[in-house]
Amino acid sequence: MHEAVAAIAGCDVSPIVRIAANEGWMVKRALDSGAHGIIVPLIYTADDAIKLLKSAKFPPKGQRGYGSPFPMEKFGGQTSTEYLQQANDSLLTIVQIETREALQNIDAIAKTDVDTLFIGPFDLGNNIGHPILDGTMDPELKEAIATIQRSAKEHNKSTGIYCTSGDQARQFADQGFHMISVVADMIALPTYLTSALTSAKGSYVHSALNLAKGAVSGAAKMTGPYGK
Repeated sequence: MHEAVAAIAGCDVSPIVRIAANEGWMVKRALDSGAHGIIVPLIYTADDAIKLLKSAKFPPKGQRGYGSPFPMEKFGGQTSTEYLQQANDSLLTIVQIETREALQNIDAIAKTDVDTLFIGPFDLGNNIGHPILDGTMDPELKEAIATIQRSAKEHNKSTGIYCTSGDQARQFADQGFHMISVVADMIALPTYLTSALTSAKGSYVHSALNLAKGAVSGAAKMTGPYGK
């Protein structure tokens, strides 16, 4: 993580780290590496959000310990004092809204000092009984997403959502979402490579003919220590 954060910051891009759980030591490790923000999954209640904020903020707003030598260089070479003075206001706390309980408590969560409500539509769909099985969102899931968006606007929070394609990302951008994934590498890479390989192989008939030609050619050239 430390190496990735340094590499991203070195490209003048803000490194955002998704931690595995709302645990204080995970929050501290990510921020002490120089992350400009953290994404925290499975926030259920306002108390969960407040717990996160206590871990992410220096006193008096929180309980984060001070002293890591790594973050300053990820902010343009700030001094330790400069980093301490601006960290509470500049570091992003992004909470994932992906359960029925979080949906029910969305206004209370949005009232806290977190910065962004990030929707995980697949987990949210599963949790409210409307999983995304064929790429299509159930109307109730769409309404749940709209409810979160309305609450965010009411409480002056930005919103984010996980998307699986450029078209879907454009759709949510038009709806006013601020933080949008366009595509995941584990989806984009195999999709592109499969398409390229299919094109290279050509049609089934074409592939079969090439395979047959290769077999004949190989049989005719079988000489030397491995041939007959």
